[in-house]
Amino acid sequence: MLKVFYSYLRLNSLVFIISLAVLLLVFSGVGYRLLAARFQVFIDQPITLPVPLGNFPRQIGDWSGEDLEISKVTIEYMERYFADDYFSRMYVNEKTNTRVDVYVVYCSTTPAGILGHRPRVCYQGHGWIHDDTKSSQVNTRDHGQIPCLVHRFHKPAPSSDEIFVMSFYILNGQITNDDSGFSSPWGRRPNITGDLARYVAQVQISSVLESSINSAAEEFTDLILRYLPDQNGIVQIEKDRERY
Repeated sequence: MLKVFYSYLRLNSLVFIISLAVLLLVFSGVGYRLLAARFQVFIDQPITLPVPLGNFPRQIGDWSGEDLEISKVTIEYMERYFADDYFSRMYVNEKTNTRVDVYVVYCSTTPAGILGHRPRVCYQGHGWIHDDTKSSQVNTRDHGQIPCLVHRFHKPAPSSDEIFVMSFYILNGQITNDDSGFSSPWGRRPNITGDLARYVAQVQISSVLESSINSAAEEFTDLILRYLPDQNGIVQIEKDRERY
């Protein structure tokens, strides 16, 4: 009789444990879906800069710019997965008759989303062959010498096209040419507080001539940085407008 009784207790205990485990799985699944939905709603809402990057001047010294056409599919992908704001523009220097393409993107909602759009990933994904990457620097008036990378690519034969791409990042208001600060699991966290100062921005200037990207970078960089938040979330171009 006791054996039957103990067997009954063990059976009921096992049923209880299984039932509890099932309930925990159900509630954890519901909780995960609710949390994921909450994050997704947040991610679908971009963090807005006080002055849009599209307001960046089209006339800078001898450089005249016009927006480059981006396909609808690319725009939808950028805005869906990583870009809160951006501009992509071609500038032509009227005196030297040289051309550069300038691309600036601000990623704050999901900062690490930009990883797939680093030059060595993006250009090779579009059929360019990587030749080399070297560390360099941009000489600026307001920020002194800032670190950057210069990448060189070419198209496969029979094409003879070659391009130089200068790039650097602004990570939470700090200039860097190193992507390790936002490629780690900690750096991949979504910006659920909507902090304007928690972001990655990529600055990219490309041309068929390395000398052209150097001269454009020296003239554009200080102004580009005025459109991006500093470590305290202050956007200098907004302060300039308030002053006047």
